Amino acid sequence: MKRRSRNRAVKSATKTAIKRATDAIVGGDIDAAREAVRAAIRTLDRAAQKGVLHPNNAGRRKSRLLLRYNASVAALQTPPEVRPARKEKPAASKTAGSKTAKTGKTAKRATTKKVKK
Repeated sequence: MKRRSRNRAVKSATKTAIKRATDAIVGGDIDAAREAVRAAIRTLDRAAQKGVLHPNNAGRRKSRLLLRYNASVAALQTPPEVRPARKEKPAASKTAGSKTAKTGKTAKRATTKKVKK
């Protein structure tokens, strides 16, 4: 029970640190986000060192967290006129553009399905 309670506490602290870092990233304050991300990485490394998390799991979480952080920093640093505008997706008609109309797979599946007795 000792290990389980320690592992639960470490895992909970890790999740809390990641959540704080994610909230700081979404908040838009670069300095606060930097400190929160550093703290989260520190707790992930400790959890992996203690054996609570697998090292690859900790590395994957750190990578995803840093990707989010770097994307938010890049978005905040580029001026609005330089940012590319979102492309509008054309509205496709359901009858002409759908796969089932082209291939007829839905009708084929319905006829080849066997009925269990």
